[in-house]
Amino acid sequence: MYIQDILSLLESVAPPHLQESYDNAGLLVGHPCTSVTGILFCLDSTEAIIEEAIGLGCNLVVAHHPIVFRGLKRFNGTNYVERTVMQAIRHNVAIYAIHTNLDNVYHQGVNAKIAEKLGLLHTRILAPRPGWQDVGAGLLGELPEPVSEMDFLQAVKLAFRAGVIRHTALLGRPVQRVAVCGGSGSFLLSDARRAGADVFITADFKYHEFFDADGEIMIADIGHYESEQFTIELLFGIVREKFPTFALHCTKLNTNPVCYM
Repeated sequence: MYIQDILSLLESVAPPHLQESYDNAGLLVGHPCTSVTGILFCLDSTEAIIEEAIGLGCNLVVAHHPIVFRGLKRFNGTNYVERTVMQAIRHNVAIYAIHTNLDNVYHQGVNAKIAEKLGLLHTRILAPRPGWQDVGAGLLGELPEPVSEMDFLQAVKLAFRAGVIRHTALLGRPVQRVAVCGGSGSFLLSDARRAGADVFITADFKYHEFFDADGEIMIADIGHYESEQFTIELLFGIVREKFPTFALHCTKLNTNPVCYM
């Protein structure tokens, strides 16, 4: 089996042309005609992830976040991006990133996995791309039954192993309609409000952006890593379904750079 075989499978789920213009998803290190010895799935490509891949005998790392976002002009090892790429090249480990194209698809996408973990029903894309029904940003769904705000936040905290949830004031009403967006989703707040969501689960809200809830919706910022962590499980499942006997591994490392005290 070759790297291209894995890429073809992943890109049948999340085609590269669906990534955002600023993104850099795709094969970042390596050649598509290389034979695959094993695959390691992760959220972030780091030096430790490459070391883990080498130890497992994997020569392909499939990550959600691209390690290279901007052009690299030097390879002096002066930052973690350069060091990670240099280490991968030195040990013949390919790195593939499947980022906003996986965010933007409905079926088997990042937000569908979040909705699954929350038990949401009747889901749909929150902000569809013009002319598309199953492509766009975020997801909207409903809980089977209304629950109290505190019970819902406790359930989210447990399900996503969140060290803390930053949220706006409780509104004193049950939660049933839920909007979600893995990663940085503050740009979707107005869409969540228009859709009548009781709560919007995402990450990376800035202080002043919390005011934009304006008493109409509860924002629940659970953290970037926390919101996307199950993408590892998602990618593993996509490949395992097609190649059940191949050497596939989910990273055992927590690459979250944010710590809580």
